[in-house]
Amino acid sequence: MFRPNGRSGGGAVKVVTDGRLPMVTLAPLNIEDDDEEEEEETFVESEKLKDTAPFIKGDDSLGCCVYFLMICSYLVVAITFPFSLFFCLKVVQEYERAVIFRMGRLLPGGAKGPGIFFILPCIDNYVKVDLRTVSFDVPPQEVLSKDSVTVAVDAVVYYRVHNPTISITNVENAQRSTRLLAATTLRNVLGTKTLGEMLTDRESISSQMQSVLDEATDPWGVKVERVEIKDVRLPVQLQRAMAAEAEAAREARAKVIAAEGEQNASRALKEAADVLSQSPAALQLRYLQTLNTISAEKNSTIIFPLPIDLLNGFMDGRRAEPPPDIEVKMVE
Repeated sequence: MFRPNGRSGGGAVKVVTDGRLPMVTLAPLNIEDDDEEEEEETFVESEKLKDTAPFIKGDDSLGCCVYFLMICSYLVVAITFPFSLFFCLKVVQEYERAVIFRMGRLLPGGAKGPGIFFILPCIDNYVKVDLRTVSFDVPPQEVLSKDSVTVAVDAVVYYRVHNPTISITNVENAQRSTRLLAATTLRNVLGTKTLGEMLTDRESISSQMQSVLDEATDPWGVKVERVEIKDVRLPVQLQRAMAAEAEAAREARAKVIAAEGEQNASRALKEAADVLSQSPAALQLRYLQTLNTISAEKNSTIIFPLPIDLLNGFMDGRRAEPPPDIEVKMVE
């Protein structure tokens, strides 16, 4: 017989046996315990149950029929020994794990390997899971961008299995499911981007796709390591329009460069003319240099221009002469 201590929160029931009838005592609880510690313990226990959920199935009672079949399998192995070793001993490589099922139930202990493991004939079957990084190409997807441009985009995805057990028990085909999810994620992510962002911000788009895929495939035991955008193909008409725009921009830049060159050349010629006008000797040297250049080209006719000083005197004399009188006669 026991009596509660009268405090709120009740007490913990404790069963004590001393070889006779069990005695039930009520241990008082300390209501001043930290609630945060209880919540932390509850969270840890829930995480442990979540991680070991696939293995709990194997701990259930298998029943008399299953035990009988196990005994029969051991007898068959013993009778056919050592030939039975060829069927009972299996090997998995360093990069593989084996998930074993016995009568349809997952065996406790998780995946086996690497190395040798033992299975019972007729009642055990196993599935090998490759843990290496696998890559696949996402087929070209027709995507309508944010600025209403239809483009075809393809990508490549790198992933690996980080939990072999749940990759078998939680999804029918992890590789196929990851492929389909990658295609839909590519369309969804690129649908929120403009054409300019698709062409210039491929790295950020790849990072966004990787985070979305990794979060979605984690319950399948799959880790998406990397996503890369391979190619962005534009429609033919849009390619022509962009090519014409680029060509027009190039022509405009070429005209600007040519105009700047002519401006610089005219400025240099003006400076040279100013220098020559201030130095008659330099002008005469330039005159002789020009004659030498003309005679070197094997021309049959050479025109000797008059010296500039003579022309200046001639022009000055013409300006000093008064204009002649013009007589107009009427012809009857």
